[in-house]
Amino acid sequence: MTELHPEVAAVTARIVERSRESRRAYLALIERERESGVHRPKLACGNLAHGFAAAGEDKAAIRAGRSMNIGIVTAYNDMLSAHQPYGRYPDQIKVFARERGATAQVAGGTPAMCDGVTQGQRGMELSLFSRDTIALSAAVGLSHGMFDGAALLGICDKIVPGLLIGALRFGHLPTILIPAGPMPSGLANKEKQRIRQLYAEGKVGREELLESESASYHGAGTCTFYGTANSNQMMMDMMGLHMPGASFINPGTKLRQAVTRAAIHRLTEIGADGNDYRPLGRCVDEKAIVNAAVGLLATGGSTNHAIHLPAIARAAGIVIDWEDLDRLSAAVPLICRVYPNGAGDVNHFHAAGGISFVIAALLDAGMLHDDILTVAGQSLRDHARDPKLAGDELVFENAVPESLDDTMIRRPHNAFQPDGGMRLVKGNLGRATFKTSAVEEQRRTIEAPARVFDDQDDVLQAFKAGELERDVVVVVRFQGPKANGMPELHKLTPPLGVLQDRGFKVALVTDGRMSGASGKVPAAIHLTPEALAGGPIGRIRDGDIVRLSGPDGRLEVLVAEGDLAARDPAPAPRPDHGTGRELFALMRSGADGAEQGASAMLAAAGL
Repeated sequence: MTELHPEVAAVTARIVERSRESRRAYLALIERERESGVHRPKLACGNLAHGFAAAGEDKAAIRAGRSMNIGIVTAYNDMLSAHQPYGRYPDQIKVFARERGATAQVAGGTPAMCDGVTQGQRGMELSLFSRDTIALSAAVGLSHGMFDGAALLGICDKIVPGLLIGALRFGHLPTILIPAGPMPSGLANKEKQRIRQLYAEGKVGREELLESESASYHGAGTCTFYGTANSNQMMMDMMGLHMPGASFINPGTKLRQAVTRAAIHRLTEIGADGNDYRPLGRCVDEKAIVNAAVGLLATGGSTNHAIHLPAIARAAGIVIDWEDLDRLSAAVPLICRVYPNGAGDVNHFHAAGGISFVIAALLDAGMLHDDILTVAGQSLRDHARDPKLAGDELVFENAVPESLDDTMIRRPHNAFQPDGGMRLVKGNLGRATFKTSAVEEQRRTIEAPARVFDDQDDVLQAFKAGELERDVVVVVRFQGPKANGMPELHKLTPPLGVLQDRGFKVALVTDGRMSGASGKVPAAIHLTPEALAGGPIGRIRDGDIVRLSGPDGRLEVLVAEGDLAARDPAPAPRPDHGTGRELFALMRSGADGAEQGASAMLAAAGL
């Protein structure tokens, strides 16, 4: 057995010690829920009759209570390409459950919000808090006490974290996450990026842009770039919460259906009444959280998980911070280049060896905890396998021994860069995340005058007016969770990319978000404390020199400490109404910092 890397071991020990009391309280909770919580044998007859009244052919089995009843929590809708395939899953899952003498019911549905549709629009201000809404929806569904296990159907940005946070509060239930897979590859991502920049420069029109986007996002399935959605899938594999190799099988294939079937069959085997009980709350422990972080760093995944991973951990009584991620990033090499960090998309990545090879390679290098409780194996090593069809039989084969494309995946000894490329930067402006792996090495330190904005649309107007044609650090404040729900700021990437391509030194500093699709412009994001919480970003003025340095881990405005403190903070913009934003005022007002997970729900619960 390969010895665990000392820094991975040290960070894990740091997390275990910090989480000792909260984790103990969590494990006591789920044990109480297993023994004395609400479940079918304790339901009154009227309660139980309501629960199986519409169960059709499964009615007698649910009434008898002698076999597992699986609660399906689904994020299906047919507007969102990634979740459209889930429409038929509940009926299929019921059949698969019956094959093993079990039953299944849809416990509830959750929202499935698409950042791709709301990008740059007012609806994006609901996006981050849709995660907590999803967690609440999952909790409502599972609260009926009708279920002995859970199947979670979700893929994209806030959806998987939300499902997992909600399900972890029912951590006594065995639970498997079931993906639906990425759409087949369309227009090359580099070409899509080129058209976007041409549009930003006014060199092509809306029709050409729409044609490019339609050729990229063209069918059912997850978007194929390596952003938050596909990073979600990778992390679930690293935590052993999927069937092995489940993430990146395209929708609508026999193999995809076979893996879903295997997941339901497996769920029936890990219930509390059997000899292989695997409750979710025991599967998601400190080692599993570290594995998710290592996978995120090794593959160049989405910076959104610098917010989501602490929130997921909190739901399981585990406390992590950005120093943990930074220390792991310094030790874990970048072994993948998937767009926007490389040319190929997740389909090319999967064909080159994919997650199974990554797990095997990181285990061989001592970068992952092998000794975790997974849903389908004796250790994480059993998840370094790929599902295949041998005729009609599903088999799992060991990962390929070597990468099939070393421009996309390599072993750690031959990594693309020696660190994971997601660094903590800090200084007199606070603490922020800088995804250095997406940025050329010579651009990882930028020092330039600030141009300060309170609204991303004002940045676009300044760009169009030629006001940013110089070395500049664009500062966009009042974009944090308390201010406006922390929207993604991706529509700033094309104009800032244009400025960078014209030879200017350009960077972005914001208390808002920019996910794994952020691309090539250096950006200090998730800056905390945010402007509305009194953060120093609210005291930056136009012309101040701002320095962002990934190699040095520094983010600072070069103003004397006394002078900066003496300045009046900028007045906060009035909260906007419309598009339902006013309904989320309670979540904004109660949200804690980005480093803690930016959640009013978890903060109010004392988690």
